[in-house]
Amino acid sequence: MAPGDGVRRRDFIEIAAVSAAGIGGLATLVPLISQMAPSRDVLAGSTTEIDVSAIEPGMAIKAVFRKQPLFVRNLTPQEVAAADAVAVSSLRDPQTLEERTKEGKTNWLVTMGVCTHLGCVPLGAAEGENKGEFGGYFCPCHGSHYDTAGRIRKGPAPTNLLVPEYTFTTDTQIVVG
Repeated sequence: MAPGDGVRRRDFIEIAAVSAAGIGGLATLVPLISQMAPSRDVLAGSTTEIDVSAIEPGMAIKAVFRKQPLFVRNLTPQEVAAADAVAVSSLRDPQTLEERTKEGKTNWLVTMGVCTHLGCVPLGAAEGENKGEFGGYFCPCHGSHYDTAGRIRKGPAPTNLLVPEYTFTTDTQIVVG
């Protein structure tokens, strides 16, 4: 046996031992990390697709997004003009309608249907419901009034109705989330 053979064998054994330890570590970590990933039912609820083709101007629908109500409203030209006529500086939570909608789609307002005061569901999305003093939404729990752009105008709510992330996949299809 030559003097260099022992060193080579020792190097091989060290490399094999480190490799086996690394593979064992990966075999332990992969199931641990993968069990932390969201389940299929959670992933399915992470987005909501809405067909808006049946929503006439001036009408709104209620949908569900992440187990919370979602309002989708097709604003009339008069409602858009009324929202644009409001002085933004007079608002508690200043935002223009354009900031709350997508470019070229200012008639489509998508908001979470949860009052920003204490989490009640405002009225105004369904036919015949009280829309409040400003023609948008009215929270019956504590009297918050929102305008047609979902902006807080009167009452205890501190901020506007939340606008979730959404995109138009077609002219009549919205994906929220």
